[in-house]
Amino acid sequence: MTGHETLAAEHLAAYLSAAGIECELVAREPHRANLIARIRGDGTGPSLAFVGHTDVVPADRGSWLHPPFAGVIDDEGFLHGRGALDMKGEVAARAVAMATLARRGFRPRGDLWFLAVADEEDGTADVGMRWLLEQRPDIRPEMAVNEGGGELLELEGRSFLTVSLGEKGTFPARLSVIGEAGHASRPSAGSNPIPALSKLLTRLDRGLPTSKSTPWLIEALTTVLANPVTDVDSAVEIAGRLHPSLAGALPPMGGTTMAPTMLRASTVRNIIPGEASAELDCRVVPGATAAQVEQDIRSRLGDDVAYTLSWPEPFVAGNSSPAQSELMTAIKDFLATTSQSPTVLPILDSGFTDSVHLRAVANTVAYGVNPYLNTPSPVLTSGFHNVNERVHVDDLQLSVDFHLFMAERMLGSVPG
Repeated sequence: MTGHETLAAEHLAAYLSAAGIECELVAREPHRANLIARIRGDGTGPSLAFVGHTDVVPADRGSWLHPPFAGVIDDEGFLHGRGALDMKGEVAARAVAMATLARRGFRPRGDLWFLAVADEEDGTADVGMRWLLEQRPDIRPEMAVNEGGGELLELEGRSFLTVSLGEKGTFPARLSVIGEAGHASRPSAGSNPIPALSKLLTRLDRGLPTSKSTPWLIEALTTVLANPVTDVDSAVEIAGRLHPSLAGALPPMGGTTMAPTMLRASTVRNIIPGEASAELDCRVVPGATAAQVEQDIRSRLGDDVAYTLSWPEPFVAGNSSPAQSELMTAIKDFLATTSQSPTVLPILDSGFTDSVHLRAVANTVAYGVNPYLNTPSPVLTSGFHNVNERVHVDDLQLSVDFHLFMAERMLGSVPG
């Protein structure tokens, strides 16, 4: 669970050390350690990092089919449990790949890192990747493979696998309307701010962007539709009809989203509040500034209703890696060896991963990808942060094979 990652880091370190891998635990807080494992290269090639986080979101027994921390494998071969997808399954596969390489006597041309960090799911404690990179200037991998993609999409006889090029940033906003408190039995006595706030929220609707012309969206649409995009809105609609995942993933790639998620007003039923507010979860495309986010919100709200905007948290920029690189070529080459042989579908992740920090600090070419070719798309997408999270065990072995391929392809091996 979040807050006690040292237990997981120690377990991984013991496993990897037994294979002869150099391991180190680095912690800002003793119970929240980060694991650094490395197979050193001879300096003649680039460096590669396998990246993961050891914390998970909470899980109540509730309506889970199996206890969320029991690790049950069902009759169909699915491993159930919190973190099966996000992302202890991937962390375990990356650790096994590292250990396998070490046992084989792998001698890479560049350093192969395994970074299993704390505090990714929440991040507010600042004990994970951002802090680690600040403390350790020696950790500057040129390439990285992390979470964020790997969903298999079957579209009218064609197979695609999502690969995340980057992630959005964040800039939460608080939208407030001031009124006049009063007794609720006399609605006309005060000035209730709730109707005015409701009017503004109607203008935001679900908070999807009004602009749909970012390079990430165009790249994804061109790949899916196999044609140049002339009308973005129409292309998004057509692509969205091909698969439910595309219907959900493509629109947010078009710009900054501003989803209303929290409401505050009176704390008791019989008092008209003096203020009503809504929190907006704003997810910002790479390259956008804080000023542009504010302008986007204000243009949606208009100027005929009085309101104030404030910012509960500082602006965090998003970033991305290029769609074409040697690392991307290696990903494509691995996929070509599988029975489905899917085409890479580049996406911009609407959420957050620690790749943001790697790109910002080390200029790392980082992609979110782990091939899930045996876990159906509906199982995959419904499992993140949800009940009955599960992964097919064949995908755990596939993940090991993928990471072995990436290490051997990108770092080679120095002749013994």
